[in-house]
Amino acid sequence: MPIRNTCAGISVGRFADDNDQNELFVTDIIGEEDFFGDMDFKVSGTREGITGIQLDLKTRGLNIPQIERIFLQAKQGRLEIIDVMEQIIPAPRAEISPLAPRLITINIDPEKIGKLIGPGGKMIRGLQDKYGVTIDVEDDGTVQLAGHDAESIAGARTEIEALCEEIKVGTVYTGKVVSTKDFGAFIELAPGTDGMCHISELAEGYVKSVADVVKIGDVVKVKVINVDDQGRIKLSRKAVLMEEAKATKQTQPA
Repeated sequence: MPIRNTCAGISVGRFADDNDQNELFVTDIIGEEDFFGDMDFKVSGTREGITGIQLDLKTRGLNIPQIERIFLQAKQGRLEIIDVMEQIIPAPRAEISPLAPRLITINIDPEKIGKLIGPGGKMIRGLQDKYGVTIDVEDDGTVQLAGHDAESIAGARTEIEALCEEIKVGTVYTGKVVSTKDFGAFIELAPGTDGMCHISELAEGYVKSVADVVKIGDVVKVKVINVDDQGRIKLSRKAVLMEEAKATKQTQPA
C-alpha cells in the first residue's frame, strides 16, 4: 500500500484525584497510565491530520474541552516523533525493501492451470520448494504468490509466466539443451515446454554433427519458426545468429 506521508502515533494519559477536581494529562509514559491512570488515548496521524484513534477509559466519559486538549497534546508529541523519523528517511520509499515479504497476483490462461500444477501437483510443489513461496491458483486463472522477499517472488513469477506463456512464432527464447539426436537438439524454453532445433537450423553453413555445435546443458538463444497443429515447436538458432550478425554490422562505422 503506497504511503503518502510520514505517519506516527502517541498516547495521552490522564491522572485525576478521587473527585476529578484536579487532573493531569501526560504524554505516553511507557504504559504507566494504563495501570495507575484512568485513560489511555492513542492518536495517530501525519502533519496534516489524524488517521486513527483508540481510547481506553476508566471514568464515565470525557467532555469536549478535555478532548480538544488531548488532541493538541497528542499533535505536539506526534510532530516531534515525525521530525525524528524524517531525519532518518525524509520521504516514503518508492518501493518496499527487496527483503520485505510480499504478496502479488498474476493471471494465466485457465487452460494452462493443469500445466502449472503438473501431474499430481509435481510442478507447483517443485516451484514452491525451489523459490520458498506459496502458490494459490483459482479456477479463473488467478495466481497468488506469497514469498519472503522480492527475489523469490520474481523468480517464481518469471518461471510461471514462461511456463504458461503461449509460444508464438517469431519469439526469441534463451533455453537449455536437454537432449540431442542425430537430426537435431531439443531445447527447453520453459519448464515442461521443449522445442526441436533441426541440425540444419543450428548454425550457418553445413553442420556435420549436432555435437559440433551444442551439447546437453548448453544455454542457447533460439527463435520459434513454427508451431504445428499438434503444438510441436520448431526452433532455429541460425536465425538468431544471422539477426545478431546483421545488427552488429549495422552499428559498425562505415
